[in-house]
Amino acid sequence: MPWHDVKPQCRGAKALRFLGVWAAFWLALITPASSADDSDLPAPLQEKVEAAQQACAEFDNGAFYLEWEAVDRVDLDGDLYPDWVLNERGFSCSTAASLYCGTGGCMSHFLVEDVLSSLLNQGWGLADLGPNKVLLADVHGSQCGGINPTPCMTASTWDSDEKQWRTTAAEWE
Repeated sequence: MPWHDVKPQCRGAKALRFLGVWAAFWLALITPASSADDSDLPAPLQEKVEAAQQACAEFDNGAFYLEWEAVDRVDLDGDLYPDWVLNERGFSCSTAASLYCGTGGCMSHFLVEDVLSSLLNQGWGLADLGPNKVLLADVHGSQCGGINPTPCMTASTWDSDEKQWRTTAAEWE
């Protein structure tokens, strides 16, 4: 049924519903994110948060915030159970704009099978390659023989037998 054939009272209700959805969307965008609850973090990640809180407090008595994007639950090792990732890009301190991140990126702490590993990166993601989960990370260009803007990626996979990340530098010909 074309729009002009809809009864006026139906058009009004649809317009009101549209405005309500539109207003809720924009309110969600402009509302500042509140701090995430870190009470259920495993002890090794809780220690990282506590160290960050202390560093912030020591810097002009700053207030620390753990934003929602700081904690990820993803399957890093392919066992179908979510592992823990703590991303310092989600840390903020009221008195220091760049306390946790710099030109090399931010630290991400990956907790797999009770093993905590940390990696300085400018972003990361996961890919499935055969039976393996592959952690791809955008890292500082100096790791590829360049400078910061030089594109540089690492690829790592979790070795459950040795309980460590496996990675290599490719030898291109």
